[in-house]
Amino acid sequence: MKQDSIFEKLERTRIRHSHKHPPIININRALAEGQTPGQRIADALAVMMGSWTFIIVQSTILAFWIALNAVAWVRHWDPYPFILLNLALSFQAAYAAPIIMMSQNRQAAKDRLMAEQDYMVNTKAEEEVKSIMHHLEQQDEAMIDILRKLEEQHEVLLDRFTLLHAERGGNSVPA
Repeated sequence: MKQDSIFEKLERTRIRHSHKHPPIININRALAEGQTPGQRIADALAVMMGSWTFIIVQSTILAFWIALNAVAWVRHWDPYPFILLNLALSFQAAYAAPIIMMSQNRQAAKDRLMAEQDYMVNTKAEEEVKSIMHHLEQQDEAMIDILRKLEEQHEVLLDRFTLLHAERGGNSVPA
């Protein structure tokens, strides 16, 4: 019976693996495709209201409103304490707060999905690293086996050479 060579054993023990993981998806794209028009509008409003442009424009309008009513020569349509302005700002806040909250709730849901996706990617990476480490350990063991076999062959050849050299009458053994 033919004895397998070290290389044939290595080939048989080589790691062949394929992990079955769900595909990695782009959370931002997946959620954006499923949004209703109302959700898109709410997100756009939340982005706009959370910008410096909005703050500057609103501050300019408020300053203009107050200035016109404070120095109006003809008619004060909203005299001090600017009750109509206060009503308009309250009206804006009454609608802005829920719109921003809806957008933040969607962002929190998206963050949870992204965290779950990150966890899956990290788990997959950990499995791959474990697999690579196992493969490297197998390679180390195979290399040690090969080195042992080579050492045994070297000792056999050295013994044969010493015996052959002694039979021919040589006194010294080469180092």
